[in-house]
Amino acid sequence: MTTTPDISVIIGAYNAMPYLTKTLTSVVEQSIGRDRLEIITVNDGSTDGTGKELERFAEEYPGLFQVFHQENSGGPSAPRNKGLDHARGRFVFFLDADDYLGEEALERMLAMAEKNKTDVVLGKMKGVNGRGAPASMFVRNQPRTDVFNSRVYWALNPLKLIRRELIEKHQLRFPLGYKTCEDQLFTGMLYLKADGISVVADYDCLYIVKRDDGGNITTSTRGADSRIKVLELMVDLVEKHVPAGPDRDGLMNRHLSIDMFHALIHLARESDPELQRKNYEQLRALLERSYPDSLKARVNAITRLRCELVQRGMLQESIELEKVDRRHRSSGEQPGILVEGDRAYTLLPFFRDAERGIPDEIYDVTAALQDRHRLDSVGIEDGVLRMTGHAYLRRVPQDVPTSTELVLRERDTKAEHRFPTTVVATPELGAGKEDAGKYRYPQAGFAAEIDLTKAVDGGRLPKGLWDVFVAVRVEDVVKEIRFGHKRLPEVATTPQTYVVADGEENFAAALYYTQPYSNLTLDVGENKHKVADKLRIEGTRWSTTIPSQLEVSGSWKLAGMPAGALGVRLEGDGGRSVTVPVTPTGDSAFTASVSLEGLATGSWTVSLWLPSQRGKGWSKPVGPQSSLTNTRWISRGVPRYAAVAKKRNKLVLRVGRVAIVKAVLKRLKALTSGKR
Repeated sequence: MTTTPDISVIIGAYNAMPYLTKTLTSVVEQSIGRDRLEIITVNDGSTDGTGKELERFAEEYPGLFQVFHQENSGGPSAPRNKGLDHARGRFVFFLDADDYLGEEALERMLAMAEKNKTDVVLGKMKGVNGRGAPASMFVRNQPRTDVFNSRVYWALNPLKLIRRELIEKHQLRFPLGYKTCEDQLFTGMLYLKADGISVVADYDCLYIVKRDDGGNITTSTRGADSRIKVLELMVDLVEKHVPAGPDRDGLMNRHLSIDMFHALIHLARESDPELQRKNYEQLRALLERSYPDSLKARVNAITRLRCELVQRGMLQESIELEKVDRRHRSSGEQPGILVEGDRAYTLLPFFRDAERGIPDEIYDVTAALQDRHRLDSVGIEDGVLRMTGHAYLRRVPQDVPTSTELVLRERDTKAEHRFPTTVVATPELGAGKEDAGKYRYPQAGFAAEIDLTKAVDGGRLPKGLWDVFVAVRVEDVVKEIRFGHKRLPEVATTPQTYVVADGEENFAAALYYTQPYSNLTLDVGENKHKVADKLRIEGTRWSTTIPSQLEVSGSWKLAGMPAGALGVRLEGDGGRSVTVPVTPTGDSAFTASVSLEGLATGSWTVSLWLPSQRGKGWSKPVGPQSSLTNTRWISRGVPRYAAVAKKRNKLVLRVGRVAIVKAVLKRLKALTSGKR
């Protein structure tokens, strides 16, 4: 009986030595186990030792490999199609012969697909030997998404786990006749037809390698012609399957920002003027039919400028732009930002060049200003929220007047309150590698202090979940930054709950970080973080020297509370109560000695107690203590007792006077019975 493999790993190989050995080893050593895999390899007419290495592995692992040899096809499509024709697995994974897998890659991706019933799984990619890797889609795990609600479409390579049923249902194969970008047509259709896409971002699944010999086919293939042909096909694909609107614009943004950019790079290097002009006119015709105003507003400024130059037929300016952009990329220095009134412009070539006449709106980056920020410290002390950090707009010169506000915005009501900050000098900011150290931000630091008891019109900040923002203003341009997810390592990441004194009343405030984005939020009024949950009883016992004295030990996990507020409380019948302050024995531990002398007869419940206004506060019942027995003592010549009542969730003491006559008779009876 033949068992269906879970995954068919398909590897097309052309002159892949010595990289191939590590590639194959990474597959056979997968944690998922070889019994759940089949490995299909295709030697595409190699002239080095690739074919022999494939046969060696097949011999070493009998039954695991299928090895096919064929004449060179000129690209990766034919080997991949051959692998698909022979695949039996429920899923397939395409692996290039110079890349390799993380040990748990296939196991994690398969688990993600099966748990979420998705058709395609992207595993986090990591570049090796200086090769760049897609990153924007791997910020966090995504159990189930699609091309319109994530960044997955920006990774159009086929190096993914794919349900084979989806491939065969739509009779998909890689197109022939292309040396590069051919995978976009295959992967793009998969994305659009998939019933759910997953992303594994918390594990390095695939290591993509830059070959020392420059043999990566994408980087070694020259010329704009084939790239433009694929770009035209992808535009047609998107327009056929996605109606006009924001979804289509989102996918088209990817093709103009990446694929047209790469085409223009190769076009600028073209030595044949006739072919260069022909390719340029192809791009112009493409934009004339497929570049609506809604898409123009969505792409970034340099893509918008590229499109503007192409539409105007300004070939030499396009070539000059790519030279400038190449210098920027190699140096790490990006163009500066000009702020005028309520608009910001990037200083790319031909800005306000009277001869070229490119409108300012092409350079407008007001809505896309990049920021940098960091939380350095945060806490609440004596009711005052104190915070330090920095925030600035990248590449905006610091001689322009700048100010920073701290903004608290309530999540449900959207009510907001803004607070000024004071400037903290940051002479080191901008001295690093980013932008080659060209821009400095010596006044970007800030310190904020907000008295939570007087934050709103002299009164307390209302109950709610208050998300924290920083608003950076440059002239009339304001950029709001959701704050806290970038912070110094010493900033505590666990929730910090405080009890704040407000006159006679105490209230709760907690600082915590949201999931999954890890942004800072202030919880006022125990919406998510309960004070009582931070109080803990370690144990109770009777004093060894004073029988009427109950000793309670415990701890608290509060980040702060009013001094002397915490106590042990005994609550009796009729609303009677007695509270004894605790004695700290460490940073967060305490003991309390509670005397039962003078307590009225009746039942008394024991709890930890933090008071508030008009008798309201936080109570943490002391649980039943199996080791605690009854006790007796003499008070003013009268014998008294405390009996431990059997209650499920709390400690209750029944206090009363010992009935002497009854006790004596009971004792005599016991003695008499003993003599008999």
